[in-house]
Amino acid sequence: MQISQAFRVFKRTTVAIILITALSLPTLAGPLLICHPYEIGNAKSLPWAGQNWRDVQSNYDLKHLVDDTLSCLTPQTPVIVRMETIRRAMIYAEWAKVDHKVNYAVRDHTVTRALFEKLKARADAAERAGKSDALAIFDAGYFIESWRNIVAKDATIPAVNGYEMIKKASAMRNADATMEFAAALITSHTDKSLQQQHLQKAIVGTSEGSLLAINLVRLFPDKGQSLAQLRASVGLAKR
Repeated sequence: MQISQAFRVFKRTTVAIILITALSLPTLAGPLLICHPYEIGNAKSLPWAGQNWRDVQSNYDLKHLVDDTLSCLTPQTPVIVRMETIRRAMIYAEWAKVDHKVNYAVRDHTVTRALFEKLKARADAAERAGKSDALAIFDAGYFIESWRNIVAKDATIPAVNGYEMIKKASAMRNADATMEFAAALITSHTDKSLQQQHLQKAIVGTSEGSLLAINLVRLFPDKGQSLAQLRASVGLAKR
């Protein structure tokens, strides 16, 4: 075989290997904050019918969603459970409008807006009282970004920067690892540099076997299949 022909064969083979490798990398489909449930163990959250990401209870009364959601978001509720509770609330109130496989009738943004207003009011009230509540700020910020994850260009969504609220809440808790995880998810399709920064902080603040570690691996499968691999992928030495 001549050198030029051999080079062409080598080049085609190399390209094929690269394409196969790229196609075999794990990917997550659908809106990231909606279509991928968080592992929360046995923690209390909104009613759910099964293990699927959109297993709503078809007989759930949407009139109770605001109060039920707020009752789940107590000062003692871990951040990862808050994220899953908000995810479920968004599926009940918003996702059902765009996904016919969710057997649940929703007509408009009424409940979604009512819940956001309650969350925002709770955060604002704490601010006015001079007792800023990081968890309340996080809840309102994560909720609005989850809403935007479903209907990004809908003009009816309040013009609130949820990402900035999450950053503020995290800073108030000395770079809360789970809040940094949330920020990494939000920036995953908008700013890879910011995503990397948030992901590093999340990984630094977690430990093997924790709920956060489990969720980091599940939501960032392209960066590693274990916490050790995640650390290596973002340039962190093993602790």
